[in-house]
Amino acid sequence: MAQSHHKILLEPAYVLHQRPYRDTSLLLEVFSPNHGRLGLVARGIRGKGGQRRALLQSFVPLTLSWSGRGELATLTDVEAAGAAHALAGQVLLSGFYLNELVLHLLQRHDPHPELFEYYRYTLEQLSGIRESHHGARRLQVSLRLFEKQLLQEIGYGLVLEYEVERGEAIEPEGVYRFVLGQGPVAAQAGAEPAPPLFKGSSLLALAAQHLDEAQALKDAKRLTRLVLDYYLAGRKLHSRRLLLDLQRGAEEAALSKT
Repeated sequence: MAQSHHKILLEPAYVLHQRPYRDTSLLLEVFSPNHGRLGLVARGIRGKGGQRRALLQSFVPLTLSWSGRGELATLTDVEAAGAAHALAGQVLLSGFYLNELVLHLLQRHDPHPELFEYYRYTLEQLSGIRESHHGARRLQVSLRLFEKQLLQEIGYGLVLEYEVERGEAIEPEGVYRFVLGQGPVAAQAGAEPAPPLFKGSSLLALAAQHLDEAQALKDAKRLTRLVLDYYLAGRKLHSRRLLLDLQRGAEEAALSKT
């Protein structure tokens, strides 16, 4: 893995997470195209950081400068590189979900410039989504495609177009179980292990990134959840729990009106 240089100037970046550090500083986890995920300390910024501290929020495109080697470098400058992506409600929680995935699944100092651009693109897509049935569907599609891209970038790309035991092409009308760490295997009637099972047409739709059918989108969510949980290895995502709570609350509110 590449290590951070001693001094980096004006690197594009997003803040993934921040927390207080000592009396006046912040510890930042940031994502940049050429240095991957890295930790920075913003010294003295809580005391009189003013405008600089206001910039160090999630979903704000930035250029950052820092110095130092190892696990924790020192932030030396921050500039806005554009307007903040406007996320609210469930879309905002979905943005935090993206951040948690990057935090938990990317190694420190491992560059992923293509994933960085796709992360930026996904935030742009999310910022244009408004609360509606159509908006909810667009949100789900954006999340599934980001998950697919993330898995591909970190070396766990999904096998979706052929069956891994015999190497045969996936049949749209076929039914498959997904072997974690490998890929789809044709399901045998009454055989173990039991479901989850996936339609071949859904696997092919995700491969082509055309999640137009409701069943394909539903299957894509089940599949990416299954695979991500495997690689997260028990690490819980706070944003996922908050999203479930928000959805449950919306459903209960809708029922109370009937």
